[in-house]
Amino acid sequence: MTIIADDAPRTPVAPPAGSGARRTPTRPRRRLLSRRMLTAIGLSALLIPISIGWIYPFLWMLGASFKTNEDVFDGLNIFTPVLHLENYARAWQQANIGQYFLNTAVITVGSIIITVGTVALMGYALGRYRFPGRKIIIGVLAAAVFLPEGYTIIPVVDLLQTLHLADSLLGLTLASSGGAHIISLLLFAGYFAQLPDELEEAATLDGASFVRIFWRIYLPLARPVTATAIILQFMAAWNDFLLPLVMTLSKPELRTLSVGIYALQGEYGTDWSALAAASVISLLPITLLFLFLQRYFVEGIAGAVK
Repeated sequence: MTIIADDAPRTPVAPPAGSGARRTPTRPRRRLLSRRMLTAIGLSALLIPISIGWIYPFLWMLGASFKTNEDVFDGLNIFTPVLHLENYARAWQQANIGQYFLNTAVITVGSIIITVGTVALMGYALGRYRFPGRKIIIGVLAAAVFLPEGYTIIPVVDLLQTLHLADSLLGLTLASSGGAHIISLLLFAGYFAQLPDELEEAATLDGASFVRIFWRIYLPLARPVTATAIILQFMAAWNDFLLPLVMTLSKPELRTLSVGIYALQGEYGTDWSALAAASVISLLPITLLFLFLQRYFVEGIAGAVK
């Protein structure tokens, strides 16, 4: 009988299909997926009530704008079986919200043109050039943000009265365009600082001036930041209350929406349904603008902080 020694190396044999060894690598993956699912469920359970509590006042206001004054405070129900559209007509015509809406639109558009133009130029200079005192300028503008608005109303009104613009929409537009606007300024400066120097060098060799390089080359590239600055200034001018309130005390026909809605509260009674309708009217433009420019807003914030 002959015995043969099996000294040759053996090739490992793969486990048969369907064996437990093949399913072993998928178990950690299943555990990871289950943990992610539990995390998502927990976050949803936490954020959904917060979202409902956050959006409920707006839904309540929308529902109150279609109710009668007797039904506005009749419980927490936001729905009504009958839609009273006459509330909007009463707010637009009798409460003069139509005129206030037009005043606010003129002031807001004018302030956006002035503010975005000046802030973009300042951001271009601060972002593209290094000069003595640059950090001091940024620091002073940043410190101005912490200055309460009430401290600046008196000099602003005095300046506009000196220029004979206090009782006009132009004066209100100039007053709404003031301020440091440090957030928009830093966004423009950070965005322009990231753009390549070769663009400016090539334009300079072609004989382009400072203004032309900014207007034709760099500003079109900063479209996301421009959209962000438009949204920020639109919100500031559209919702401004204290400055228009002071400047329109002697000229009620120049009131803005925020001041006009505030004036709807009477001394002996308040038309709550018309007040809610006027509030909905004031919220529509800013909501539509943000939805339209939302993508550029996110890109502008993300691109400037890279």
